[in-house]
Amino acid sequence: MQHVLIIHEVQDYTAWKKVFDAAASIRKDAGELSYQVLRYDTDANRIVHFSRWTSLADARAFFESPRLAQIRKEAGVKAPEFIYLEQLEAGVL
Repeated sequence: MQHVLIIHEVQDYTAWKKVFDAAASIRKDAGELSYQVLRYDTDANRIVHFSRWTSLADARAFFESPRLAQIRKEAGVKAPEFIYLEQLEAGVL
């Protein structure tokens, strides 16, 4: 399984979340299969977006596209960090 971990600061979580939700169909069409949104317990505007993708190539193409750069700008995202990951193992304890 392929995952993407994105860590970024947003100007305003509520405004960012509206744009994030509005882009759900775009993300799905690009290959996002599932996601989690988390935030730092000490900073409500420091957001973590963890998602599962059809492929890392699909994820890179989406996250590095000019279209998404514009969406991030509109959402007030500051300096996102993208980490592309391949799952080696998973379990439940």
